[in-house]
Formats: sequence, structure tokens, C-alpha cells
Amino acid sequence: MDVTQASSECSAVLQTIDDAVICDRAFPEDILVGVVGRGHVLVEDVPGTGKTLTARSVATALGLSFSRIQFTPDLLPADVTGTHIFNERERTFEFNQGPIFANVVLADEINRAPPKTQAALLEAMEEGQVTVDGETRQLPDPFVVIATQNPVEQEGTFPLPEAQVDRFLVKTSMGYPDEAGEVELLRRRADRETTSPSVEAVLEPQQVGQLREVPETVRVDEDLLEYVAALARETRADGRVETGVSPRGTQRLFEAARAYATIVGRSYVTPDDIKRVAQPVLAHRLVLTPDATVNGVAKSQVVNGVLESVPVPTVEESTA
Repeated sequence: MDVTQASSECSAVLQTIDDAVICDRAFPEDILVGVVGRGHVLVEDVPGTGKTLTARSVATALGLSFSRIQFTPDLLPADVTGTHIFNERERTFEFNQGPIFANVVLADEINRAPPKTQAALLEAMEEGQVTVDGETRQLPDPFVVIATQNPVEQEGTFPLPEAQVDRFLVKTSMGYPDEAGEVELLRRRADRETTSPSVEAVLEPQQVGQLREVPETVRVDEDLLEYVAALARETRADGRVETGVSPRGTQRLFEAARAYATIVGRSYVTPDDIKRVAQPVLAHRLVLTPDATVNGVAKSQVVNGVLESVPVPTVEESTA
């Protein structure tokens, strides 16, 4: 699969999602950047905006298996990964797979579960495998976690540890639809008998695997490599930031920029591609100082300041 074909397939997937979900185009694009960039996606929003519907629609459009895990305060790690069950007839223990054994796993309201259960996802997200009772089992390929969380100010939530937040390639948000969008939502509901819309598969699993290989062919010039590194380093120099973007975050920005270039059908990365993905890739990786937090500084403000302060290289696009 080349970049042109990959972009065409991505456009079809985005259109299918758009037919089911009322949201700004940037939101499903962010999720697709996570999928194409071989990463995971964190979605933060208030309940009822359509996060679950979006995750299910993405999995269906990509032709992938889907599993939903409702995270609750009493959820145990074994409820996620699976456990061994004794077979009385065979007199042996058999492994019963948990819901994490799917291509697309929706970790719904992940910050309502205690840290021990949240940590059960770390190995799966980073290594594509789980270890149960000392035995390692591979997860399906491709494997994508789309986690949703409620704002931390809501009752009964546990802030995700920085180490886990850093595992997500992008963090994004749906937000409320505008007035026209909300009217359209009602209009679509009036035209169907079911409460939720349905979507059709656009791709097959093997095509998704091919699609995720395309960004590896996207060119990133030397001056843009320096630009990506400069953006990450500038976050560490900001006085409002206690912990800046890690080297892992620097690499993820590079990967996300290549994935976005693939989605828009370009065989090379431009500075605008990097700027487009900077917010969803970098903001959630920052840890602000206590003073900045008290003063209401938003992480997005810091990223915007970094984008404004770091000189943008000039790229000759005619060399595509």
C-alpha cells in the first residue's frame, strides 16, 4: 500500500465515522493518527458526548474486533487480562481470555479504576502482550487501546500516573457539538429506529496492518528532525513546567507527524504537520509546577507558547 492509497482508505474511514458521529473533523483525525501511528488514544470528556460510539465506529470501520471494558473502583487486573479456570472434566487449568484480547479495546472511564488495575494495561500497551501467572500471551495484531476518562474534577476519579499517560500517542477531546450539530443529531435519530447509529466496515484487518506500515515510508528532512527535538526540549525549559516532554514523547511527535502526513496523502512531513499534531501529542505529557497549576495555567497554553517561540524551518515542498 502506498501513501496515495493509504490516504484514500483513511478518507473513507473518516467519512464513515462522520456519518455516525457528530463532532469536529479534528477529533476522528486525532484517533486515526493514533491508529495509523501504531499508538493508543486517550479521550477526555464529560459523559454523554459520544466517546463510546466513536470508539466502536472506528473499530467497525476498520474491520477490527472490538471489546469494551467498563472501569470501576472494584475492577481487578484479572478482569482485564483474563485468568485460569479449573476444568473439572479435564482436571486441568485453562486460560480464559479477558476482554483485552481484541484489536480495538475501549477502556471506558479508565480513571475510575484504582491504580493497580490501570497498571494492568501498561504491558499490553507497550509490548502488545500480557503476562498472567508467569505466562506471557501475545495480543491480537493490530492492538489499539482507546481509553476514555472523565475530567479529574469529577467525583470518584483517580488521576492517571504520568508513566501511563505517557504511553498514549495522542490525547484528544470531543467537546459539545454546536447548535447545528445538535439539531443534526436529533434529525438523524428521527430517521432511524435504533438509539445508536451503525456503520459498515471499510477495511479488513490485513489492510489495517498494511496501512500502519505506510508512515515508515514518509520522509522527514533533517531540519524537521531538529525542529521536533527543539519543540520537546523547549517544553523542559519552560518555567511553568516541572517535567517536560520525555524522549519517548519526542519520538511520538515524530511518529504522529508521519502518520498525519499519510492520512492527508503526502509522502513527506511539513512543519504544518508537526504543528497540527503537537497539541494532542505533547500537552498531556507535561507536568506543571504547583504554582502554574494554582494559577490556572493550561497545558495547551504551554504548547502554544513553545510553538510560537521555536523557529519554524523552511521546507521545499516541490521535492515530494
